Amino acid sequence: MGLQNAKASSVKKANILMLGLDSAGKSTLLYKFRYKDVFLTMPTIGFNVDMIDAGKDFTLTFWDVGGQKKMRELWSNFLEGTDALLYVVDSSDKRRLEESRREFELILKNDSIKNVPVVVLANKQDLPGALNAEEITRRFKMKKYCSDRNWYVQPCCAITGDGLAEAFQRVATFARQYSKSKETFTTLKE
Repeated sequence: MGLQNAKASSVKKANILMLGLDSAGKSTLLYKFRYKDVFLTMPTIGFNVDMIDAGKDFTLTFWDVGGQKKMRELWSNFLEGTDALLYVVDSSDKRRLEESRREFELILKNDSIKNVPVVVLANKQDLPGALNAEEITRRFKMKKYCSDRNWYVQPCCAITGDGLAEAFQRVATFARQYSKSKETFTTLKE
């Protein structure tokens, strides 16, 4: 029995917070990470939680929080204990790009996720006129807002799955590094 417990505790867990405006593609992305299939998703009212293994001894818990305006007021409640932020942008929706950027900036200003690594998913790359990763990086002022943390912008398409393996790897790597640095910090404080 003792052995079983020892094994369980060696599995590292990290919390990944998925944010973005409604219909940016968060839930579809999460399904695709999980099942490699495309599901027709409904708008998320509240949030979805899914645990996905990222290697032998590492489990990621994804918190996919609804992006409707009334849900965004609750985003800050989810920031505590986050090891990486996955921010999803509909790259083809130029009309709402500024709104998405404003919400992103607000989140990054929150002290609860100081230094937490960020991966921005430039989703819907399959649609005509979608902005590429460089454009999203520029418009979202990544270099300015994320100068204190690891960050990456990954172009992807939730429907075809393009860019998702890379996005998942990047999030897992960032979260692993971040949770390690947290442990070190805690040890130093003790």
